[in-house]
Amino acid sequence: MKNNITLITGGDRGIGRATALCLANRGHKVCIGYRTREDCAHEVVENILHAGGTAIAVRADISQEEQVEALFQQIDKDLGPISGLVNNAGMLMLQASIEEVNEQRLATLFATNVSGSFLCAREAVKRMAFRHGGQGGAIVNVSSAASRLGSPHEYVDYAASKGAIDTLTIGLSLEVAGQGIRVNAVRPGFIYTDMHADGGEASRVDRVKDSLPMKRGGQPEEVAQAIVWLLSDEASYVTGSFIDLAGGK
Repeated sequence: MKNNITLITGGDRGIGRATALCLANRGHKVCIGYRTREDCAHEVVENILHAGGTAIAVRADISQEEQVEALFQQIDKDLGPISGLVNNAGMLMLQASIEEVNEQRLATLFATNVSGSFLCAREAVKRMAFRHGGQGGAIVNVSSAASRLGSPHEYVDYAASKGAIDTLTIGLSLEVAGQGIRVNAVRPGFIYTDMHADGGEASRVDRVKDSLPMKRGGQPEEVAQAIVWLLSDEASYVTGSFIDLAGGK
């Protein structure tokens, strides 16, 4: 039986949490990467352990290179060679127009949403690539429908950071395809998660849902199912691709 060992950054809540639980149910050994919500991360681990799965939680600020390196070293030690990465961790600032954006906001946002995903992908490739003695693997980047829609008047900076994730997905998929590594992305939009509260409008999905073709917001589990499929052997010929999960928007 294949030994699937998968890291989910930001696995303590929302889409990350749903993905971790779903992967564990499919037999993956999972690492829950988290930055601050230790109680939430350990709750996910306890749920997985109670169901007979294998999971650990590791604190890491992925905007810090040394913490990313330590995160992967901990996975090597406690679980074994990684086979899957879900670049899910990201942050959202309070809604703002371009006139309210400053250097510190941009630096903080891009350090996590962009640099963090690059650093995690780097460490994963070092372990998965055939040229390093790896067995291949799969990376799924969690982008956003905002990368296509731009999020005017609210989150143009966040949208731009997710545009960078789209480009990372395309370029990296071509760079490592010959090394047995597939790289794909999901682009959720209007999903019921706590992230909207970070932006200052916890009920944002309810506000916009009637404008969506499907007339409803999405659930984290619906995004998780797409991520799990992209990581699986069922998607073995899929790389450099995007799955949009935004109710038709």
